[in-house]
Amino acid sequence: MNYNYTYLVKFQYLGFRFHGWQKQPNLKTVHWALDKTLKFVCKGIRFKTIGVGRTDAKVSSTDYSYQLFIDEEIEANDFIKRFNINSPADIRVLEIQELNDEKFNIIQHSKIKEYRYYFSFGEKNHPYCAPFLVGYLQNLDIELMQEAARLFEGFHNFKHYCTKPSEETKVERTIESCEIIENTELTASFFPEKSYVLVIKGQGFLRNQIRLIMGALTEVGKGNYDLEFIKQSLDGNSDIDFLKAIAPASGLHLHDIKFK
Repeated sequence: MNYNYTYLVKFQYLGFRFHGWQKQPNLKTVHWALDKTLKFVCKGIRFKTIGVGRTDAKVSSTDYSYQLFIDEEIEANDFIKRFNINSPADIRVLEIQELNDEKFNIIQHSKIKEYRYYFSFGEKNHPYCAPFLVGYLQNLDIELMQEAARLFEGFHNFKHYCTKPSEETKVERTIESCEIIENTELTASFFPEKSYVLVIKGQGFLRNQIRLIMGALTEVGKGNYDLEFIKQSLDGNSDIDFLKAIAPASGLHLHDIKFK
């Protein structure tokens, strides 16, 4: 099915009340809310939307993109204004640009994704923190977690960091950078005095990969895993059990997407 125009739209959303990106029967998802708004803004115009990738329930994004196929030309400023007036408060369009490359495919096009996982530890957080960062009640050895995070950098076998991989799943992947730093960017008056963020970059990630990595790092911080265990978990020949510690989804944010 051909459309007259194709656009790349950059937008943001808070995922806390949504059941992920992908449309699902009888569930409120980001894609459902997006298309519902577009049906009003572009009333009577045929269109189709494809997202850059899936996100889990409660996962947010400050830099998400979707490809819009539509039969009528769009004026950028008017579209952004009308969409943001009519969209839910937790969804906001930032920019839109026409795509002149007919072969561009938002899913297959090479890109670098940066995810961030925000967390704190040692105390119960203010309830308003729940949509943004995870608060671990136990004290964590943050320095050991930082050392462990760097072990994930480079080319590794991530079969232990993927939920239900199939035989066709390519579990050998490269993580360009992985570090834990103090959070100074995402702040609010009700945030704890100190919080941290796992920053991880790569071309593509497996299902639940980042949440499983964060879960493993948390176990390191608790003293349940050591650095040698993390090294073994990245060895495709190791016979360790499936890692069951998966971090809650609400701390995870798709922070940045750069198309090559």
